Amino acid sequence: MRRTPLELAAIATAAVPGLAPTAAAYSPDDDADFDSALLLDAEGKRWRVRSPRHPEASTRLETEFMVLRAFAPAIRAELPFHVPTIAGTVRQGSLTTFVYAHLQGSTLSIEELSAGSSALAREVGTALAAIHDLPLPLVINADLPSYSANEFRQRKLNELDQAATTGKIPATLLRRWEHALEDVALWRFNPSVVHGDLHEDNLMVQDDTVTALTGWTDLRIGDPADDFAWLVASNEASFVESVLSHYTHTRRDVPDAHLLRRAALLAEFALAQYLVKAMAAGHQSMTAEAEAMLQTLADDIDEQVRRDEEATRTAEQEAALLTVSASPAGIPAVSVAAIPTEDESEKSEEADADDTSTAAISVVSVTPLRPAERS
Repeated sequence: MRRTPLELAAIATAAVPGLAPTAAAYSPDDDADFDSALLLDAEGKRWRVRSPRHPEASTRLETEFMVLRAFAPAIRAELPFHVPTIAGTVRQGSLTTFVYAHLQGSTLSIEELSAGSSALAREVGTALAAIHDLPLPLVINADLPSYSANEFRQRKLNELDQAATTGKIPATLLRRWEHALEDVALWRFNPSVVHGDLHEDNLMVQDDTVTALTGWTDLRIGDPADDFAWLVASNEASFVESVLSHYTHTRRDVPDAHLLRRAALLAEFALAQYLVKAMAAGHQSMTAEAEAMLQTLADDIDEQVRRDEEATRTAEQEAALLTVSASPAGIPAVSVAAIPTEDESEKSEEADADDTSTAAISVVSVTPLRPAERS
């Protein structure tokens, strides 16, 4: 049963002695997992309450509590944004509710973010770079998940196998995802600290400035592309490119060339994960919604392939016509190239074998998941 903001305000008074809320309002969150509210006290201070709806969600909040404790003052001081501070907790049965000192700023929809200024894009890119440049021991010492590039790829392959067993993934998507996951070159990246649950509801903004990042329940070492998937799903290419440009300029490590392609794959694959989660929970409406989104994506990909093939045929026909028109009448055009040496031939074959990553997956429109559907 969902808790109202007033009920959450009452719980918060037990978590923070002396807290006397004078107003309460709904706060955007992962609604399938949490009930959340913003509170205002008599002194004008703001507070945020997050109450888990089931034991797994409670475990995520307890993990976040451990993560936030790992953010020592020196680390917090170097970040270009604020991270939450927990003011108090209260346990009710197997669930623990957390109260946070409220952070300055407000959340924007993905449409509002994408339509924002270049300064806002710079802020988002800088914030992403700061997360990915966090020291790896921050995660390792907290005993949080850590994946190498190959382990991360294998994990996604396992998840794909699980999704395939539902029998509800269109064949177009299964082939596309299998091909991309088997392309080892696409998955050559330097693992970094990643937020793991980044989306618009965890981004606090004020006057084109990213003031804070919340929702640190899934911090881990893994693929930086994870934190770009929600941006790629926005389907606003110019905003994504601007964010990536500032991110690349700010990062201490050189980002890999295939980051956005992996982010596109992860954005698409999130729909399959949503389907698996819906089926496991027995939610028929969520399952039907996931199936519809997957079919729409498959149809869009089939249409994109058809357009690409048509464009290729047109280009080949135009090139053939140009060749014929440039040749003397009655004499076919030919081209002559030096026969490569044995060493050059071997190098060419090796290059051809490696040159598959850029074709592994193209960026297409993805139906964005609501924040409640991502977790």
